[in-house]
Amino acid sequence: MKTVGLALAVTLLATVHVVAGDTRFERSLRNLDPSARLEQICDYTAMLRIRASTPFRPDRAVGSASSPAKAASNMLVANGAAFRSRKKWYRLSYTCKTTPDRMKVLAFDYKTGPEIPEEKWNTYGLWR
Repeated sequence: MKTVGLALAVTLLATVHVVAGDTRFERSLRNLDPSARLEQICDYTAMLRIRASTPFRPDRAVGSASSPAKAASNMLVANGAAFRSRKKWYRLSYTCKTTPDRMKVLAFDYKTGPEIPEEKWNTYGLWR
């Protein structure tokens, strides 16, 4: 019984942490202009989705690394995106559709690519 109680407590604490983090993120998003908000929420979603479904552990995502992302209405297409995982950068492409206020993602599709050689990081505006 103690094990079940401990597991429940850990789960509740983890949930509170995620909700608190999301609330802070949402407050930050509201302070951005709509175009920056679109790219930020899509980059954030890219990190969450990659973390949930691959062995990567992304801590950064950039929608316009090797080529500019293209925005139209509430959709962002980022064919030249990149994400960082364990101090290495990888190619990424994604399509992201949000609500009109650009606060929630409605649809997200992505594809990860190969590692980006460190000698190209400066060219793409990437960092260690």
